Amino acid sequence: METVWNKKKYQSFIKELEKLGDKQYKQFTSNLGINKDYLIGVRTLELKKIAKAISKEDYLNFIKLNTHNTYEERLVHGLLIGYIKTDFDTVKALLWEFIPHIDNWALCDITIANLHIWSNYTKEGFLFVKKCLNSENEWYQRVGFIILLNYYINDEYIDQILDICNHYKTEQYYVKMAIAWLISICYIKQKDKTLYFLKSNNMNYWIQNKSIQKIRESTRVSKIEKDELLKWKKKQ
Repeated sequence: METVWNKKKYQSFIKELEKLGDKQYKQFTSNLGINKDYLIGVRTLELKKIAKAISKEDYLNFIKLNTHNTYEERLVHGLLIGYIKTDFDTVKALLWEFIPHIDNWALCDITIANLHIWSNYTKEGFLFVKKCLNSENEWYQRVGFIILLNYYINDEYIDQILDICNHYKTEQYYVKMAIAWLISICYIKQKDKTLYFLKSNNMNYWIQNKSIQKIRESTRVSKIEKDELLKWKKKQ
């Protein structure tokens, strides 16, 4: 029998989160740049278990009841989207409705990494990515780049990804970081094209140099390559 979500059940859900809260993990998470004031301190693995269970229940009412007062409430909502057994159009719609609740990189990145259905619908999902990137909002933009990072770095899309990075203009810190991270993973998976791109592009010095830094931090890149990449750093 399907569990029906109501206010009483939602209050029980909050109490469960509070019981799972860990002060040390809360401090650890806040050290990563997450606002400590709305953290309970529940580990992501526990939140995934909860979200997976809710996905088999009356999840639409859970979403309606969600107050989004804490990081954990928001992340359960985000994770839930990836666990629901439904069609891709519904997943896109639920994600679009969720993005306004994203206010930090972790909510964005963990949610997107859990959308495994996306890998089967990259063609259908590309317009959604472009819609995110065309937004003026920092978190819509980061969602777009993190989707590219998770599901599009392959022979079919590498040229389009690099072209987007080459022409994208932003001064938003978390968007610039997403682009740099994206390029670093492109280098790991599509080295030849990405290296050629790093040698000649229109990106500003900050994104170029941060991309090189992140590539050089990888254990999958040889020391010779890391030294070579320093040649392509840009001056301010």
